[in-house]
Amino acid sequence: MPSNTRPSQAHYVAPIEETPLVAIDSVKAEGKPSNLWTDAWRDLRKRPMFWISAVMIVILVIVALFPTLFTSVDPRYCQLSLSNQGPGGDSLLGYNRQGCDIFSRIIHGTSTSLAVGLIVSFLVALLGVIFGAFSGFYGGWLDAVLSRIGDIFFSIPYILAAVVVMSVFSQYANVWTISLAIGAFAWPATARVLRAEILRVKNADFVMAATALGVSRFRILLRHVLPNSIAPVLVITTISLASAIVAEATLSFLGVGLPSTTMSWGNDISQAQVDLRTNPQTLILPSIALSVTVLSFIMLGEVIRDALDPKARAQR
Repeated sequence: MPSNTRPSQAHYVAPIEETPLVAIDSVKAEGKPSNLWTDAWRDLRKRPMFWISAVMIVILVIVALFPTLFTSVDPRYCQLSLSNQGPGGDSLLGYNRQGCDIFSRIIHGTSTSLAVGLIVSFLVALLGVIFGAFSGFYGGWLDAVLSRIGDIFFSIPYILAAVVVMSVFSQYANVWTISLAIGAFAWPATARVLRAEILRVKNADFVMAATALGVSRFRILLRHVLPNSIAPVLVITTISLASAIVAEATLSFLGVGLPSTTMSWGNDISQAQVDLRTNPQTLILPSIALSVTVLSFIMLGEVIRDALDPKARAQR
C-alpha cells in the first residue's frame, strides 16, 4: 500500500544576525527636514538655464534702475543730420529716422517695459489668488458666482480688451493705464489654476486636522491651504510678466499704447516699421531687446515649473 507519508521539505530561514532589522527599519534623524521649496531650490541650483535666466533678469533690472550707468546720451536728443546713420563715433548702434541714438533709447526703454510687466503680473496674481482661493475653498454659491465671472473675463481676449480700453482712454495713456487695461482681463487663467490646486489640497489630512482643532476656515485657507497651493501661481506669474511686456509692445505698435513721448520698445518698433527696407536696424535692434527680455522670463518660468513638480524632477 502506498505510504501516506510525505517527503520531508527543507526550510531555509536567514539567520537573524545576517539581516539586521535595526539597520533596515532605522530612520535618518540628522539634517534639516525637506519640503517642496527646499527640494525645488536644490534642483534649481543644479540647472544652468536657471542661472542664465537669473543673470539676464538681474542685468535687465540694473539697466532699468540705473540707465545712466550704461549710456550718457540723452535718448530724447535728436539731430536730423544724423538720420539713419550707422554705428560710429559716439553711437554704438547708430541712429533712427529722427536722428536719435538707438542704443540710448533701448537702454532707457527697459524701465518702461519692465514696469508694465511687473504691474500687470502683480495685478494678475492678486485678482487670480482672490478669485481662485475663495472659489475653490468655500465652494457652493460663491464658487458658482466667482467662476461665472471668471468665465466672462476668460472669454474676452485681453489684447482686444486692452485695445478698446486704451482707445477710450487714449488721453490718459501712461504706464499705469496700459497696465490696468492688460491686467484687468488677464487674470482668469491664474484663478482657474489656483482653484483646481486648492480643490486638491483642501481635502488633505492636515486640513482635516486643523478643522478638528477648531481653527477657523479663513485661517486654514491662509495658513495651510494657500501656501501649499501657491506654487503654480508663481510659475504663471513669471510667464505672465513676459506676456505683459509683449502686450505693451503690441499695443504701442498698433498705436493705442503708450504716447510717442514715452520711451518704449514698442514705440520704437512702431516708428521704425517705415524704415524696414532702407534701415532695418532701427526695427531689429529694439525687437532683439524685447525678445531677449521675454525669453529670460519664459526660461525662468519653465525651470521654476519643473523644479516645483516632483514628477518632473523624478523623470530627470
